[in-house]
Amino acid sequence: MTKLLPKGSMQRRLVIQLSLIALLLSLVLFVIVRGVAERAAADTQDNILAASATSIADALFTEGGQVRLELPYSALSMLGTISEDRVFYRVLVDGETLTGYEDLVAKAALSVPKQPEFSTFEYRGEQVRAVVVTRIVSSQSHQALVRIVVAQTRLGLVQISSRITLLAVAIGIAFFFVAAGLSLWAAHSALAPLNRVAGAVTRRGPSDLRAVQTQAPAELVPLITALNSLIERLKSSLTQSEDFIVEAAHRVRTPLATVRTQAEVIHRGLEKSKNKTALREMIRAIDESSRSAGQLLDHAMVNFRADQFQTELIDLRKLMAETVERLSPTAELKDISIITQDQGGDFDFDCDPILLQNALRNILDNAIKYSPADSDITVTLAWDAHYHILSIADQGRGFAGANLSDHLQRFKRGTNVHDIVGSGLGLTIVDEVARAHGGYVEITNHTDPEGGGACVSLYLPLV
Repeated sequence: MTKLLPKGSMQRRLVIQLSLIALLLSLVLFVIVRGVAERAAADTQDNILAASATSIADALFTEGGQVRLELPYSALSMLGTISEDRVFYRVLVDGETLTGYEDLVAKAALSVPKQPEFSTFEYRGEQVRAVVVTRIVSSQSHQALVRIVVAQTRLGLVQISSRITLLAVAIGIAFFFVAAGLSLWAAHSALAPLNRVAGAVTRRGPSDLRAVQTQAPAELVPLITALNSLIERLKSSLTQSEDFIVEAAHRVRTPLATVRTQAEVIHRGLEKSKNKTALREMIRAIDESSRSAGQLLDHAMVNFRADQFQTELIDLRKLMAETVERLSPTAELKDISIITQDQGGDFDFDCDPILLQNALRNILDNAIKYSPADSDITVTLAWDAHYHILSIADQGRGFAGANLSDHLQRFKRGTNVHDIVGSGLGLTIVDEVARAHGGYVEITNHTDPEGGGACVSLYLPLV
């Protein structure tokens, strides 16, 4: 099976993208919160400055044709309570200082504005925020133009700005982590339908080729439709493959059997030994072709049915008896006796009967083929704590070679059977059938009182 190499992760990519968006929104939120809060703090300071200047303006009065002022304490005390800020003021009457700091100069309009005028500038080495409130004070003789200037340093505003910045940073970081967590949840939730579809397909057995039926978002409908279309095509292809294997087995084996029969007839009618030798070689070649083609098709059928595994509960004792009965005529041609030994007990097993009978037939067929005439083949049905054990032992040549497990590989044959027709696929089929059922095959050289031999044991797990 080709191993797919993943290229990135959709969930990781989605989380990263959403997290970047969250980071951008956090920065925007930081800028907005900081800007709005600082603007609010600055407006608060301006309002207090305006209130202070207005309070001073309201305390103006005339006496003896002169403008007088009783500076209210509250007018400046409301400014001095903020941090360590210093407060400066100046009251000018027709351009002359009435009271306050004579060097305090703030920008003011030439006319009389209706609203306070604000400005920011350097004063005595510090940056100050100043407000100018202009009033017309009337007396009996004339009208005086009075300007009240109130200024305050910005130390408190800087402290407030720092606190606001820290608060905005904390809010931005908290927003980012919350948004990142929600992004992870959203990515997992968005991909959950895809994982459900993948899980539904993964949990299926090899023979389950039903269409995928599940509730899915509209974005996954094309994928599920394409998957169902692929499953339908695969089902059709597998059906055609099975039909082809059956048909090929019939089409290949029948003509070869007919050709062999005709060759045997001709062989009996020939008189020249040279012609008989050539015909015997042809018959052997036909036998090899027939057996190889048959076992190749059997091997293809085993692979196909192993992928489309369909089991039923059967009696292994009965299945073995049927196999022995089918091959008994072949054994009788060589005067070989098949002896069955049964340990007794329950031999029910959940399996694919066609596959298992194919394996037993290959074992018994090999035993008959490699056994000498007038010998015995012992078929044993036994069990232990974990396995049913089906063993077939003969009195033939045994397995030649240092590593007996090599005989389970495809097209591997012993060095002592070159004169006997064979394909080297029989035990391979047996091994694949055993592994498909969760078991294994054990091959040994059988020690028999009458001579050598081979023993092939099929171990199948207990139900």
